[in-house]
Amino acid sequence: MKQLYRDFIFHPDILLMFAVFLIVLGFLLTMTLSPIVLLFILIGIVTYMFSEYLTHRFLFHIKTPQNPYLLKLIKRLHYDHHKVPNDLKLLFLPIWYSFPNLFLLCLIFYWISGSLLLTLAFSTGLLAMFFFYEWKHYIAHRPFKPRTKFGQWLKKTHILHHYKNENYWYGVSTPFVDVLFGTLKKEKDVQMSQTAKDLEQRKYTSL
Repeated sequence: MKQLYRDFIFHPDILLMFAVFLIVLGFLLTMTLSPIVLLFILIGIVTYMFSEYLTHRFLFHIKTPQNPYLLKLIKRLHYDHHKVPNDLKLLFLPIWYSFPNLFLLCLIFYWISGSLLLTLAFSTGLLAMFFFYEWKHYIAHRPFKPRTKFGQWLKKTHILHHYKNENYWYGVSTPFVDVLFGTLKKEKDVQMSQTAKDLEQRKYTSL
């Protein structure tokens, strides 16, 4: 059990992103806080939920690109993970992907709000949900049974995404957005996909 936690906590990409989180939180705590800060932390959390779903569905599951550079990129980000779902090296988003994307979201939010305080609160929520996502994804592929019914259900739906049909159950950390987009299905209502374990084959098949 201790090794399970060590593999997560001391993974380089997690450590680096946690350092970023501490910096953001440190700056936030130096400012005058108010109840509205909690609201914008929540907005950051919800934003990550939608970002996670949309990125997973429309970028990570893009039909096999012909451009070799883009194909190599997508293979590292997701295709290879479907081929070997339990490979620890492929479980975490690489920092060269996660940091620029989260930073871009924060820049967009600052451009909209014009407030450093609210942007730091938003960033805190965004990063907190990022770690929740990484943990839930990690647990889904490790020999560990979540303690709660909700956690067990989340793990089951992610396993179904990998081993039954890759076109459903995109939400790793939450089923909320799957419900909105109609991709949360009962296991018995979904047919077995022939491409769930090899997303590159989808250039020869239709969704």
